[in-house]
Amino acid sequence: MTGMQSNTLDAADPLAAFRARFIEAPDVVAYLDGNSLGRPLQVSIDALTEGATTAWAQRLIRSWDDGWIELPVTLGDRIAEAALGAAPGQTVVGDSTTVLLYKQVRAALALRPDRDELIVAVDDFPTDRYVLEGIAAERGATLRWIPSGDVSPDAVAALLGTRTAVVVLSHIAYRSGAIADVPAITALAHDVGALVIWDLSHSVGAFPIQLDEWDVDLAVGCSYKYLCGGPGAPAFAYVASRHLDEIRQPIQGWLGGAEPFAMGPGYRPGPGIRRMLSGTPPILSLLALGPAVDTVAEAGIERIREKSIALTEHAIGLADELLPDAILATPRDARRRGGHVTLDHPDFEAIMPKLWERGVIPDFRRPTGIRLGLSPLSTSFAEVESGIRAIAEELSEV
Repeated sequence: MTGMQSNTLDAADPLAAFRARFIEAPDVVAYLDGNSLGRPLQVSIDALTEGATTAWAQRLIRSWDDGWIELPVTLGDRIAEAALGAAPGQTVVGDSTTVLLYKQVRAALALRPDRDELIVAVDDFPTDRYVLEGIAAERGATLRWIPSGDVSPDAVAALLGTRTAVVVLSHIAYRSGAIADVPAITALAHDVGALVIWDLSHSVGAFPIQLDEWDVDLAVGCSYKYLCGGPGAPAFAYVASRHLDEIRQPIQGWLGGAEPFAMGPGYRPGPGIRRMLSGTPPILSLLALGPAVDTVAEAGIERIREKSIALTEHAIGLADELLPDAILATPRDARRRGGHVTLDHPDFEAIMPKLWERGVIPDFRRPTGIRLGLSPLSTSFAEVESGIRAIAEELSEV
């Protein structure tokens, strides 16, 4: 595979023009970590600057009446339409993924008071496992662990039972990039009366999601990866409309109450999805996130997925050719593969400092994995080739 082939793919890329909207770091040759932190869009920086210098500095507290107070809900609806396949009124933005996951698991567990088992995967992202371990200790629940390996409907079915309250799983595995069968697993859980919470952190903005169609109960995800909301950008929470009237989350803050400015003596949950809010939202981060979500909507999630498949196939082909001793830890079948490619090699950790010195930035995951996070709107095919060639060159020096 040659640079000419990469350039040909870039020339034919219908999303190529979007790359110019991102701010590039002059010392970076290949940024292959878009599934950890997306590149910044110029429109997001502009919105952040405007929010600080005008809305905050000039309008001061009056900006709460200019739309700030509604941002968690209005931006939630924009994310739902652009990337979640969800009707309005079911998604809200605020807090971190960890905090929102805690809220959702506690709330879902309360909806199944006669059940005491939680299901989670051994290989899931640490936050998901840690949150469930903490809640199990708090509530006296039992954790059931899906063994190491790709999460399959059969693996989940083997643990489901009449005591299962909540299943918490990632749509796309953070290490391997394997895609879980959301509709099938959700249906299996519903068959035994359990609820399912899906972590969409590694799929939102890169993969077509249909939460309403898939009959999902609850979902959570971050906005700083493929949505390019920026470091520390707030996460989102989805609650299916059928659960909104009865769900109660445990962090009862002023903004999630029925009348936030009444300052009443007791807490009453707000209407609909607002009840998932707790405290004052991070306004500047929300302002930066908005234009990034609109950019995803403009590009179209189906076209984004098409390029994601092409980028990951390109990366796998290059790895087969240039890194023959590396082991592919990501499914070859595009139908089972998300937006990143993971390769394993015993010397990857040793070469990471050299790669960074060269301006090649992948993501290392212990013990031996390099993840290539390929963000469809900001990553070029030539960039992927430059990065993988650099990895091969550094390995040859070890």
